[in-house]
Amino acid sequence: MTGHTPSAEAATDEPLVRVRELSVRFPGVDAVRDVSFDIRPGQIVAVVGESGSGKSVVARTLLGLAGPGAEVSAAAATFDGQDLLGFPEARWRTLRGGRVGMVVQDALGAFDPLRTVGAEVAESLWQHGTVRRREYREEVVRLLTAVGVPDPRLRARQHPHQLSGGLRQRALIASALAARPELLIADEPTTALDTTVQKQILKLLRGRADDGLAVLLISHDLAVVAELADHVHVMRDGAFVEEGPTSRVLGAPEHEYTRELLAAIPSAGTRGRSLTGQYPALASDKPEPGRVLLRAEGVHKSYLAGGSREPIVAAHDVSLVVRAGETLGVVGESGSGKTTVGRMLAALVEPDSGTVEIDGTPWRRLRGARRRDARRRVQVIYQDPLSAFDPRFTSAQVLAEPLRLKGSARADRMAELLGLVGLAESVLDRPARQLSGGQRQRLAIARALAAEPDVLICDEAVSALDVSIQAQVLDVLSDVQHRLGTAYVFISHDLGVVRHIADQVVVMRAGRVVESGAVPELFDAPQHPHTKELLDSVPGFGDPKALVKPS
Repeated sequence: MTGHTPSAEAATDEPLVRVRELSVRFPGVDAVRDVSFDIRPGQIVAVVGESGSGKSVVARTLLGLAGPGAEVSAAAATFDGQDLLGFPEARWRTLRGGRVGMVVQDALGAFDPLRTVGAEVAESLWQHGTVRRREYREEVVRLLTAVGVPDPRLRARQHPHQLSGGLRQRALIASALAARPELLIADEPTTALDTTVQKQILKLLRGRADDGLAVLLISHDLAVVAELADHVHVMRDGAFVEEGPTSRVLGAPEHEYTRELLAAIPSAGTRGRSLTGQYPALASDKPEPGRVLLRAEGVHKSYLAGGSREPIVAAHDVSLVVRAGETLGVVGESGSGKTTVGRMLAALVEPDSGTVEIDGTPWRRLRGARRRDARRRVQVIYQDPLSAFDPRFTSAQVLAEPLRLKGSARADRMAELLGLVGLAESVLDRPARQLSGGQRQRLAIARALAAEPDVLICDEAVSALDVSIQAQVLDVLSDVQHRLGTAYVFISHDLGVVRHIADQVVVMRAGRVVESGAVPELFDAPQHPHTKELLDSVPGFGDPKALVKPS
């Protein structure tokens, strides 16, 4: 397990970013406490830790975006020798997006919903004069191509909501790199990406770093950090608890917290057991799958988008079954049709042809109260939880909606649900938009469990979570399944997670199922070239096929 060593030409002795004893305090909260680090040209420095540990606060502070009410202090905080703490707002505007680019975790929230993706990427070009006006269109296409966006001319004409989560994230990375910055702050840049595109983005970032780009990488994905970073800082409760070369910190960690993070990574070796050690019963034999709850037979769905006359096929002749007490994994590249299939299973999208049945009855035959009752039995955990919440609602109001349908909207029941997903009762009074990405995702899972469903469709349900909270949530989902027989459709680009939790898996590409079968057999002996490509693209600690198994 080795981190990358920057070339002598790319890395220099003088840091581009120098931070000493940085502290950030909000009313009643010490978010960051006395952290120090350097980032040199050509160097990729990673900060890892749990959601809420202060990682993103550090990143935003470097851009003067710590937030309202923040008290920032430091012995030193410089960019290219300039004191960041003394910057007026006018100078921040020239720095942001120009000399410093940023990729945030929430791609949908970062884009203007009324503008096309091409216009969003082009904004950085004209704001900072990167290319001449007549070259904007071709430069946008070049940038989208570089980050792996298929059909870039079509996608540039579409609006953000018309793109999948992975495509939006790629477009956001293109926008951040458009002005050719000296420093890129990447806050979970590959969270929404499938393994093949993630591999392409990591190669792109490594290549830019070798050319002199400095990168601050904020990530909970330790496999990505091991693959990409030169130096890593482990953060907990606002402070760095361990730091050093990536190969040393992840290969021979000294701090107990770092060792806990590594132990929580799902892999082939963790199948059938608790990641956290809190659910020993998971190691017992799993009950046999029960009756078929959902069945899709030959479903097809296509869309017209972006002014194109040719429809985009999201699903073609897809057939699958979901059984009680069983987890069906659905994997594939971004845009392969995974989410569309999940939405058809939940009757949120009608197939153009083919049939989706719940308990043997086609969804299209259910009307009125029968359809509403059936809908409550199938709950969805979305990839982007914030867009699924009313932005005016507190966490308590988010939970109260499904609980009222069950007649149990009590504070003790809300506290119980929050405890299941590792959230404190104190978040009940906070608006959902003020929670971190990982906290919002846990709230979404709690809301779905409130309806006591027969089937949970988990669309990238743990993609925004750090490894320790991810481990806790995966254990919770496994425990609920063991006790209640809940079925899961687990849509994910994280093959390590799917290998850990799923019983059966279908592999999708371009709207089609190209391979399916039991998880151990398919992962150990894939037959289709696309499945082999996905597995070979998984970043690992030296061996991609180890599926993020720590050494």
